[in-house]
Amino acid sequence: MLAVAHAPMLLCVLADTGDAMLWERMLDALDAVSPLVDDVRVGVAYLDMRGMPGNARRWIADAREALASYGVSARIGAGKNKFTAYAAGRVCDGTICEAGGERAFLAPLPIDLLEIDTRVRERLRLLGVTTLGALARLPHGAFVRRFGPTAARWHACACGEDRSPFLPRAHAVAIEAATFGEGRVEEEAQLFFALRVVLARVCADLERCGKRAGALELALELEDGTDRRIEIALASPSAHEKTLGDVVRAKMTGSTFSCAIVGLRLRTLRMEEGGEALPIFPADDVDPRSVAVTLARLEAVTGEPPRRALTRAAHALERRFAYEPFHAPRSGLKALRCHPEPVPCHSEPVEGRLVPQLQLLAVREIDVRLCGGAPAFVDSRKVVECKGPWRIEEGWFTDTPVARDEYDVLLDDDKLVRIYRQGRHWYLRGEYD
Repeated sequence: MLAVAHAPMLLCVLADTGDAMLWERMLDALDAVSPLVDDVRVGVAYLDMRGMPGNARRWIADAREALASYGVSARIGAGKNKFTAYAAGRVCDGTICEAGGERAFLAPLPIDLLEIDTRVRERLRLLGVTTLGALARLPHGAFVRRFGPTAARWHACACGEDRSPFLPRAHAVAIEAATFGEGRVEEEAQLFFALRVVLARVCADLERCGKRAGALELALELEDGTDRRIEIALASPSAHEKTLGDVVRAKMTGSTFSCAIVGLRLRTLRMEEGGEALPIFPADDVDPRSVAVTLARLEAVTGEPPRRALTRAAHALERRFAYEPFHAPRSGLKALRCHPEPVPCHSEPVEGRLVPQLQLLAVREIDVRLCGGAPAFVDSRKVVECKGPWRIEEGWFTDTPVARDEYDVLLDDDKLVRIYRQGRHWYLRGEYD
């Protein structure tokens, strides 16, 4: 059985050990469970399980089996991000924080799970905030203004959100003494051969997990016991071994070192989801047979017949979209191009103008600060431009009427989103592509 996208994707391993050498051996054993291991500190590590076969319970069992021979007590938890996985491991060994239920899972847990200064923790206790649920209920803006920028992460974690980056453990290789830039050609070739060995392992791990590296960090261990670290940014994220090797070599061209190099470590930074962008059809002039094959492939992947989306005139946002079964025309697509079927829409696009498409998201509550009666900040992000409000009021003749004000806001990170206010609460409704 394959892991589905909405399942917990991170494991947190909490081991009762302070022995750094033993911990390194345990991390090597965890490589058999996932090639991507984030070594936070001795006794705490995270495993990225995206793309790995199985489910959370099987992953936990595999990790427990990998560590069984070391005689160290360990607790393992699973969640969709670092904090939820860590909290699950702290609650009890083998606990799983199911996707979608993070806030309810965290609510009764103490705020001690957060890395909060003791004095701040005491201030929160005086305010009656002793659990993550109580912290999550505090107004985001007021809480951050009172306790500083770090409080934004505390509040997000209490709500089940953690955007801490996942930094895979570096791969290391030991080499014989060789001076790069000052010695003979054979010695430089020896260093680059070692670099190729570690690059091959890094790229194999990236390919196995379907990811690409946006940057690399190369740490060179010198004979005098010092390290030289080089961060290498990539113009385009990649997992191609030759491409990464060429970039690393170009970055090191002309570098000299005071003494011999005895080892190197390479780690990936800013990982992104992998895959290549491929067109559905091989050429611009498609034929009905290609359409039929493509539809069959889509149906095989999704398990549902393909549908096409239509927009229609409606007052409420949720009713402006409709889906109907799509079938390839038997007479070919040229007739479809010459005589396209009219698509009803509440607003006609202007010729030559890019019309953004609204992607509906799962409704979630957000923190909105007003200025002059209009949204000025959305979850601490500044609103650059705001359009609205549009009053949505329907169902007044039923027991549960709907009345809300909708806005389109452009944020300072160039995201265009649809938000609305219902009663005294604000919610995120969708994001424009």
